[in-house]
Amino acid sequence: MKTADLIDQYAADLKLVHLPFRTFGMKPGFSGQAQTVKCLEDNTFIRAQLETPGAGRVLVVDAGGSTRIAVMGDMLAELAIKNDWTGVVLAGAIRDSVEIAQMNTLVFALGTSPVKSAKDGLGNVGGTITIGGADISPGIWIYADADGVLVSHRELKQ
Repeated sequence: MKTADLIDQYAADLKLVHLPFRTFGMKPGFSGQAQTVKCLEDNTFIRAQLETPGAGRVLVVDAGGSTRIAVMGDMLAELAIKNDWTGVVLAGAIRDSVEIAQMNTLVFALGTSPVKSAKDGLGNVGGTITIGGADISPGIWIYADADGVLVSHRELKQ
């Protein structure tokens, strides 16, 4: 589903995640229900989620907007693909961007950094997060493509 068409048809039901995302990966877009992670410069909980069956969900991460340290790289992108996560929306940075760009996934991130994250187990999973002015809770619907990321409290048909 194209996000521009969804906005035209369902504007009252949608909220834009207003962040200057860059996209990485070969998929043109995705939709699915959200699972949330909140962390800052520590990817322990991101990895833990991507190691579980995604069942077509979207991992949405509030990484505090940090682009100083990458909280996702090619190994985690491979886990996402292997475990059926339809995509990742990351308010933070990735590394291994050239490799991720060639994968059958789609990752939205604020930028890149070669610096790897801490592994101290700091963060949490499953709560409501706010990124780009949008409140996102587990189960919320995410629609994303090259034009942006949209949030809906219900599944939309086009």
